[in-house]
Amino acid sequence: QVQLVESGGDLVQPGGSLRLSCAASGVTLANYDVGWFRQAPGKEREWVSCRSNADGSTYYTNSVKGRFTISRHNTKNTVVYLQMNRLEPEDTAVYYCATPRRSTYRCSKAPSGYNYWGQGTQVTVSS
Repeated sequence: QVQLVESGGDLVQPGGSLRLSCAASGVTLANYDVGWFRQAPGKEREWVSCRSNADGSTYYTNSVKGRFTISRHNTKNTVVYLQMNRLEPEDTAVYYCATPRRSTYRCSKAPSGYNYWGQGTQVTVSS
């Protein structure tokens, strides 16, 4: 059974940093695409970033480019990170990681492209 667990969410001031972790059981994340999404109150789930297993390429939504970085743990094949720098109030949301049953040539930007989801971790950016 595949399970994903996010952690690392917190209350942080604007301009601060957080590192979110996505830990998997029942699947080796290193062998699959991984996506990060977020959902703010009253809004739809929004794609944030993803990493393609095929070639290691990473992708980001425009609003986080240059501030967020998705990466794999160096040695643990079941952990993926989302490093978030220069956080803004608009980044406030519940953040989710996700992975599909089968990877394709490029990671998906749509929630429908993923089969397994974590429970989410709250990120609040406020002074």
